[in-house]
Amino acid sequence: MTVILDARSLPPADRAEAVRETIANTIVRVEIDFPAAAGPAAAYGAISQLGQLTVCSVRSNAVAVERTPALARDELAPSIFLGLQLSGSSLVVQGSREAVLKPQELVIYDSTVPYTLADAEGIRQHFFRIPITALGLPHDTIRQLCGITLCPGHPIADLAGAYLHRLASRPDIYDHPDAGSVSHPSIELIRALLTTHLDATALGTEPLQATLQLRVLEYARARLGDPGLSAAQIAAEHHVSVRHLYNVLATGGISLGDWIRERRLEGCREDLASPGLRSLTIAAVARRWGFTDPSNFGRVFRTAYGLSPREWRSLAHQ
Repeated sequence: MTVILDARSLPPADRAEAVRETIANTIVRVEIDFPAAAGPAAAYGAISQLGQLTVCSVRSNAVAVERTPALARDELAPSIFLGLQLSGSSLVVQGSREAVLKPQELVIYDSTVPYTLADAEGIRQHFFRIPITALGLPHDTIRQLCGITLCPGHPIADLAGAYLHRLASRPDIYDHPDAGSVSHPSIELIRALLTTHLDATALGTEPLQATLQLRVLEYARARLGDPGLSAAQIAAEHHVSVRHLYNVLATGGISLGDWIRERRLEGCREDLASPGLRSLTIAAVARRWGFTDPSNFGRVFRTAYGLSPREWRSLAHQ
């Protein structure tokens, strides 16, 4: 679904409030500062929901966007916003960090913590919202990256910037029946961008113990299709006891069994909705993601999503 935002179609006196409400209803509730000296509020762009990825491409004469402490406590599912600067330069402030963005540079900020975006020439960014649960990274790890320019000049950052710019610049494709299929690979690319930044900073300067949680999750993610994946296997691979493994994950509020099951179910849901995998049986899709018992898979899928795998596939391909 795509929402077209065009303040020009509204009476000048109503434009600022209409823009604020549209952004609040489709992306996030924020305060938006339209300077009186700049004339009537101006904003034009598109906001699209692609699976778990929200894409927002809006150009505006607003000079500041603020997520206040009160707004940061709202009911929005904890999410990150990734900003891609289009032209000029802007300032992103979250906590004690400030990032000055140049064209094609990337930054993330956390919806649960107040932040400010400022650009004296008007906000000129593509924005991407992703629920933190979809990234499969510990929230505390993600917070380490907020308010920092991400890997300027790094090949992964260059690739991510070019891809995301093209994605946000083509709202005409979002009504295509298969448009939602770009959600999963887009989120995977963003996750790669974040872990690359960690590799280039924390992994190079901190003891291995400090990054154990991230390494464990990346190891498990790469082996979700292995039905024998277990805590004992993961612990042995990382040369720690099972008890220590559980304790490390618990510091991030992560239950290993729940985390693996949720990622496997997400993979199954994506595959069942994929037009390119319609020839696979439901049992084959389940096996791809480590579920060996079709009956048990059906039960846990229904518990998670309120539909059977067959019902979900039929609905996704309508």
